[in-house]
Amino acid sequence: MPNYRKLHDPNAEYTMRDLSSGTMGLTSESGHRDVKITDVQTTMVDGNYPWILVRVYTDAGVVGTGEAYWGGGDDAIIDRMAPFLIGETPFDIDRLYEHLVQKMSGEGSISGKTISAISGIEIALHDLVGKLLEIPAYQLLGGKYRNSVRIYCDCHAGDESEPASNAREAERVVNELGYDAIKFDLDVPSGHEKDRANRHLRGPEIRHKVDIVREVTERVGDRADVAFDCHWSFSTGSAHQLASALEEYDVWWLEDPIPPENHDSQRQVTQSTTTPIAVGENVYRKHGHRRLLEEQAVDIIAPDLPRVGGMRETRKIADMADTYYIPVAMHNVASPVGTVASAHVAAAIPNSLAVEFHSYQLGWWEDLIEEDNLIQNGRMKITEKPGLGITLDLDAVEEHMVGGETLFDEV
Repeated sequence: MPNYRKLHDPNAEYTMRDLSSGTMGLTSESGHRDVKITDVQTTMVDGNYPWILVRVYTDAGVVGTGEAYWGGGDDAIIDRMAPFLIGETPFDIDRLYEHLVQKMSGEGSISGKTISAISGIEIALHDLVGKLLEIPAYQLLGGKYRNSVRIYCDCHAGDESEPASNAREAERVVNELGYDAIKFDLDVPSGHEKDRANRHLRGPEIRHKVDIVREVTERVGDRADVAFDCHWSFSTGSAHQLASALEEYDVWWLEDPIPPENHDSQRQVTQSTTTPIAVGENVYRKHGHRRLLEEQAVDIIAPDLPRVGGMRETRKIADMADTYYIPVAMHNVASPVGTVASAHVAAAIPNSLAVEFHSYQLGWWEDLIEEDNLIQNGRMKITEKPGLGITLDLDAVEEHMVGGETLFDEV
């Protein structure tokens, strides 16, 4: 039985291992606060994107693993930050995050590669602290709302310009792979383009995109929700025309129809249509998402966790979105490390719709970790193991490393 008298003793030192096991004993005379960071290392894996894996080492022999967004957070930036972490306790995740943002301000730490690099370290700290305390990472975010997280599959047909090809792939992914949430690209050639640089959609181009949406949504019917991605390709007027033309179809959301810089134009597009508009992967930190949310410029917010600032920053964005009753659908093109980190946050927030999975056509995605069957029937079960609850298979990491990379040190 737990010694509950110790719960009220301010001088007693406990770990979450004691709380969960009921032993309520001391793990050491000095306590966990004496654990120090000793090193930060990176390795880049050649997946369907270059996945930048990050490991934070400690003098307790415990290591945390994270992932930085593929378009940023390169090895040199992370190496530059390592001296700011060595000798620090890993438990002060928020303080270390802000410490790195301040120290890296000269490198542009409010956005871009630098904040993506910090994201990888921040995820690794959650994994590390969860292991030290022997609790799952979601518990560090306040606990969970759900035991499993819905995963939506980003799909790619053999001929993405052909509506029927997209419809066939949609049916295959739903029937054979078990997903009930999928996404297809709409910024595909139609054969009617005159000048793609001006972002203007002519009538035949709009009709081509409507044909893709109609065939896909009609093929899967009520068996799956279907979103469509535009990758910031169209002008404000063309985005409005396209969104209006799609209003009669069962579109889960239309993603990134215009370039991300102009919030006023984004608000205009969103508020001019009943087609739900999703935005967010191409902005950084809670500050980048603030106007989108405050001005009701989105219907669904889509932060990318290994890019936007990490797990706690994504939680802060979700909290802000919940103030405006806006759901969260996390963009994700990560390895199992970043994907599982996103799932932990999705479990810990009330307004999660789904987390993206972008590697369904990559046969060895799950080989990078020792655990099996992460995604089953379009859902990811949230593990009760400490930290992120996954273990890197270093042999698989070494097999798939980008040329010239160096494998992590053994623990």
